[in-house]
Amino acid sequence: MSDPHILLVDDERDIRDPLAAYLAKNGLRVSKAENAAAARQQLAGHAIDLVLLDIMMPGEDGLSLAGFIRATTRIPVILLTAKAEETDRIVGLELGADDYVTKPFSPRELLARIKAVLRRADGAGNPVRAPDAEAYAFGPWVLRTGERELVDAEGVAVPLSTGEYNLLLAFVTHPRRVLSRDQLLDLSQGRELAAFERSIDNHISRLRRKIEADPSDPKLVKTVWGGGYTLAAEVRKL
Repeated sequence: MSDPHILLVDDERDIRDPLAAYLAKNGLRVSKAENAAAARQQLAGHAIDLVLLDIMMPGEDGLSLAGFIRATTRIPVILLTAKAEETDRIVGLELGADDYVTKPFSPRELLARIKAVLRRADGAGNPVRAPDAEAYAFGPWVLRTGERELVDAEGVAVPLSTGEYNLLLAFVTHPRRVLSRDQLLDLSQGRELAAFERSIDNHISRLRRKIEADPSDPKLVKTVWGGGYTLAAEVRKL
């Protein structure tokens, strides 16, 4: 199997070049792009396994490019953000980005996050599918495991990050059961990320913003104080 192919998109050469060299030294193939236009050319011409994407760039910014990547491919995206860009970071995650790293960052930590995200994706940049393509209906939603899609009652797909998808799959396959945070980490294959700041609670919060009519008063994914979380809805296999 060939080394994973990473596309690094950053307009700052003093970040882009040393980081590309570090990743290449650690077993990754790296293509570089200084802006969104160059990144689109790389995406069209190469099989990319993961995109490292700076949010703040001249011209088309990283959020716009992240939205394009998520709408047209299943390639995982890790955002590179500045500390002051919290709102943009949240928007990026809601667009379906799989992770983020705040500048200045440790290249070693970034490498660990890249490997964690790639473990959830196959060599073609497509998320790993469930063993069987199934559909789970709950509330007004349907989760399709074959396409890894969450669709509403009108059939419109809602973008999910890899972590959100894995978490939701754990819920629909264990409905009306109280699942502790440790159980959710194991079921959603998120144990590798537990040491970082993105916790199960963060995933739950973002997931609620996407599936609940009122995220402040959730009816589907409920908190069980002292226990964890439960999917309170009836689940039907279609």
